[in-house]
Amino acid sequence: MEGAGTGVRVVLVDDHTLFRNGLKGLIDGVRGCVVTGVFSDGEDFVAALPELEADVVFMDISMPHMNGDEATVKALQHNPDLKVICLSMFGDENYYSRMVDAGAKGFLLKDSDIDEVFAAIDAVMSGGSYFCAALLDSISSVLHSGHSDIPENLSEREADVLLGICRGLSNQEIADSLFISKRTVDAHRANILEKTGCKNTASLVVYAMKHRLVEI
Repeated sequence: MEGAGTGVRVVLVDDHTLFRNGLKGLIDGVRGCVVTGVFSDGEDFVAALPELEADVVFMDISMPHMNGDEATVKALQHNPDLKVICLSMFGDENYYSRMVDAGAKGFLLKDSDIDEVFAAIDAVMSGGSYFCAALLDSISSVLHSGHSDIPENLSEREADVLLGICRGLSNQEIADSLFISKRTVDAHRANILEKTGCKNTASLVVYAMKHRLVEI
């Protein structure tokens, strides 16, 4: 099996016809992926769930009749194994928390390269989460002055590690940048997840944005 993207059943939910059909053409039949459903709004998608075969759903945030977060909640209630990847544009960041709370595992900008589309599929099908490079690159490289806005339950060092996570750095890269051991970073990361109640990188990024530790 050539990566988690092979043989994946994909559904597209987006109210822009040209974008929806273009993405379908790029995904369908590539690396064994097959597009099993295309919908223009969340309501039609949810209605079709009982008959729909899907592993991954690319979900637009803002749609008529039913937005992406509500559709995601209903979809995961029907099938908890679905992997939802949020399709967004710059300016949609206020909705990210709602999408993570709803259960989204990945975040892609609508102008992302097709390689990132498959990278997102691979990541979520492997049990992980995915933030596209453009979103990670756009995160401010500076924490607020003096770490004054760090939530009370996080230490200054944990905030440094969290910022590295938000930049998309590996634990080893974070360790190198902070001149500490990878084992120490592993411990900090575990503590951060426990203290914040987050489950994955995507939810940590949203947590950091909500608490104004980083900005997009």
